[in-house]
Amino acid sequence: MKNATENSSKINEGRILSLQGSIVDAVFPGKLPAINHLLKTKSEQPVFIEVMGQLNDKTVRGIALTPAQGLARGDLIEDTGSPIMVPVGEAVLGRMFNVFGEPIDNQPPPENLQKRSIHQSPPDLTQRTTHSEIFETGIKMIDLLSPIERGGKAGLFGGAGVGKTVLIMEMIHNMAAQYQGISIFCGIGERCREGEDLYRELQAVNILDKTVLVFGQMNEQPGTRFRVGQTALTMAEYFRDEAHTDVFLLIDNIFRFIQAGSEVSGLMGNVPSRLGYQPTLGSELAELEERICSTHSGSITSIQAVYVPADDFTDPAAEHTFGHLSSLIVLSRDRASQGLYPAIDPLQSQSKMLTPYIVGERHYEIAREVRKTLATYEELKSIIAMLGLSELTKADQKTVQRARQLERFLTQPLHVTEQFIGQPGKTVPLTETLAGCKQILNDVFADYPEKSFYMVGTIDEIKQPEGVEG
Repeated sequence: MKNATENSSKINEGRILSLQGSIVDAVFPGKLPAINHLLKTKSEQPVFIEVMGQLNDKTVRGIALTPAQGLARGDLIEDTGSPIMVPVGEAVLGRMFNVFGEPIDNQPPPENLQKRSIHQSPPDLTQRTTHSEIFETGIKMIDLLSPIERGGKAGLFGGAGVGKTVLIMEMIHNMAAQYQGISIFCGIGERCREGEDLYRELQAVNILDKTVLVFGQMNEQPGTRFRVGQTALTMAEYFRDEAHTDVFLLIDNIFRFIQAGSEVSGLMGNVPSRLGYQPTLGSELAELEERICSTHSGSITSIQAVYVPADDFTDPAAEHTFGHLSSLIVLSRDRASQGLYPAIDPLQSQSKMLTPYIVGERHYEIAREVRKTLATYEELKSIIAMLGLSELTKADQKTVQRARQLERFLTQPLHVTEQFIGQPGKTVPLTETLAGCKQILNDVFADYPEKSFYMVGTIDEIKQPEGVEG
């Protein structure tokens, strides 16, 4: 009886004072709940609310993370005594979770797991690595022209049907095979169909056991979509700091995180800033992005799908996001229609890592020459369309030939598409990519037909045509 009395006295209870959509004000006569604490209503279907502000010494204001239908003024509510706590550890691999760390894959929850708050501080500057290092993906086009930084952030731009999901799955596959690392996919504002499709595809190519999926779906509350990124990051930080492994974090879509923050800010009654965005846009995005980094124990490398509203790169959401990215990977519908997969645009894609100081003089010079050749070919396309290839000068004809060979050499069969195209996937080391491009630029393969270069791995796989002696 004494224990029951002690337990009941420890519960910090209050009552709902007012309700405005997803915003809940609650009065606590005892101890005032701290910011970010999770509140839980004592109803048949509990509603979870995160404290966003303290209005006075007795009242807090929070936002509902689950549907608030059925709540009424005067309903009992209790402080759970902590922020959202999510499971971390090896047992989360191969599973799908929501913002609370609860499984949503129709399997029993993992047991005896350590739990951590989703609100963590970024590593101190003293704990971070100070040198830049390339994260090799094994995908020729990315490693050559838009190298990704280990512990950095890369933006992936692409509409529907250009191969964005396939590229993400290939990177997850290569992460597990090359680095023995962990991949975490975070779906912010994802459609239910997209989440289920990705889960089944990861199962089909046998890479689910090295992956964690975390979803805040499109139909869920703005507070859920605003916090699901922190849930995924907390799981990623465990593998980096405790398991000392490299972690690959994929976020789709980072714009929807900003959008959810704007909804939350509007619900809280904050005065909007430029173009209707929340005044705290910069600090909220930085709070998430600054946790993605390399430390002495491991790294979190992130690929983030980026939606640019109305293709306006001066939009505040795009401006703030670009400031955090070290690489931009742009997918092209035109290249996809030509069958040049992966359909990455070599002229629009870029990386801050592509400097002689970081990638080395040889890589920098070859990448610059490849881009120059492809850019010249792009300029000549209109002349070729009107007058034909024969009307170009001999030098321009040579440039066009090199460019078309390079375009095809920079395609490659992917592991995750083996069952669809019947061709084994290729992971190509950066050294082999550079060697192949250098030989093409030096006209070593001048007499070889273009089709010889299509969908090969290294340059050694190109078959010698009849009538050409080695």
